[in-house]
Amino acid sequence: MYLYIICVAAGLAVSSLAVLKNMHMFQLNSYAPMTHFRWLRKNFIKQWPQALILILTVLSGIIDSDILHIILIASLLILLLFNKPIKNAKKPLVYTSRVKRMLATVLILYALSIFFSFVFDLKYIIVGSLYVLTPVMPVIANSINFPIELSVRRWYINDAKKILKSCSNLIIIGITGSYGKTSVKYYLNTLLKAKYNVLMTPESFNTPMGITKTIRESLKPTHEIFICEMGAKYKKEIKELCDIVRPQHGIITSIGPQHLETFKSIETIIKTKFELADAVKNKGMLFLNGDNEIIMNNLHDQEYQTYGLNQTNQYYAYDVSTTQKGTTFSVICKDNKLENLNTQLIGYHNVLNLVGAIALSLFLDVQHEDIARQLKKLTSPPHRLQLLKNDGTIIIDDAYNSNPSGCKAALDTLGLFDGYKILITPGMVELGAQQDNLNYAFGEQAAAVCDYVILIGEKQTKPIYNGLINANFDKSNILIANQIKDGINQAYAIKTEKQKILLLENDLPDNY
Repeated sequence: MYLYIICVAAGLAVSSLAVLKNMHMFQLNSYAPMTHFRWLRKNFIKQWPQALILILTVLSGIIDSDILHIILIASLLILLLFNKPIKNAKKPLVYTSRVKRMLATVLILYALSIFFSFVFDLKYIIVGSLYVLTPVMPVIANSINFPIELSVRRWYINDAKKILKSCSNLIIIGITGSYGKTSVKYYLNTLLKAKYNVLMTPESFNTPMGITKTIRESLKPTHEIFICEMGAKYKKEIKELCDIVRPQHGIITSIGPQHLETFKSIETIIKTKFELADAVKNKGMLFLNGDNEIIMNNLHDQEYQTYGLNQTNQYYAYDVSTTQKGTTFSVICKDNKLENLNTQLIGYHNVLNLVGAIALSLFLDVQHEDIARQLKKLTSPPHRLQLLKNDGTIIIDDAYNSNPSGCKAALDTLGLFDGYKILITPGMVELGAQQDNLNYAFGEQAAAVCDYVILIGEKQTKPIYNGLINANFDKSNILIANQIKDGINQAYAIKTEKQKILLLENDLPDNY
């Protein structure tokens, strides 16, 4: 009996730590079971401890041997030493109410398992199974809690809808796109504040519960405009967000190969992004990035206005001059002009996003001089081509999730600088079957701009490496690091008399 008690203690301890790790991954996987299962499949080799315990558990059920039981206990104790929480996690496990409910369910399941291990005399088999099942325990707990979570979710969403309904004069603007939506949100927020009391969804709060949280905790009767960023990884998710906030106006910033792993096809992405167009039809104005061919080839039968850098748009920028110190440009606004505008932002892609924000601001009657004044106040959103300086080194922080268009824009921005240009990147992810080809092309593009490239993770960055080599990039100027911080340290160690410019392009979350 004493061996069993020790086994229970060791099993519960190591299982609890393993559950917390997998709960962290489940949260990073957006609580989506299929996404979590795909992650488990990709990281199958990391599940070898579960395989070991499974073998020992089965043998313990077949052979009643104290020696075998001691080996099982010893294995659990050894695994206890290795199942430590992730140190310095980029995005630590957040103990939300939902996570706490799932952990409580896991605890109940463990208590019931130990009870039945006595009833049916399956002691060691049950204890071993507690650890073997840890990778899927968050999914099991989530499935058991589904009716509760659905009720909680509905209550919060309905409460948010009531709050919005009480703000009868509130102007609601939805912004979506494969890329650029967060930048346009920040820029539009600054421009509209010249005339209105504005609330925007913070950071990347672009999911149903994130938007609901913003409404319930931050929306006041004094707000005149609510800017709502809308993100999606699956079809009909934009429609779900539109059903909550019911936007009058919308901006589609771009459509491209983003999250192909979940969307499966570009056609699904198009339909999902245009769910915002369906929501604002006959209610307000839809603003579209007219430079995006995919958008322009899939127009809906409704009123819209286009913006961009091409003169075919109703709003377009001209006389654009962008350097490492900032950007000047002018804008044609239908029959009017905004001339000699200045901003600290750099890069042509930022001008494109600014024209979209300017177009909607003018539509809502913000004055020309107010727009010019507000543009000078703009800074880059965090981790989106954000310029930083450290001991004379310029850092271009573009660590937010990358996409092909964003990577090219980041390299174009890096090319504006004079100095020793160093790219630090783990590459792009969530691009499905196109991922290797797109990363290969990224490597070829980087070869034309960079003096040095530091790749984070040898296996996943192999396509970038191949693209660099194919473009005749000096092999000796390619380094490999395990983590971004290691890559930054390697960059600082590079000897050069020129000023260093570091481009941090993408920083994968802990589930990668």
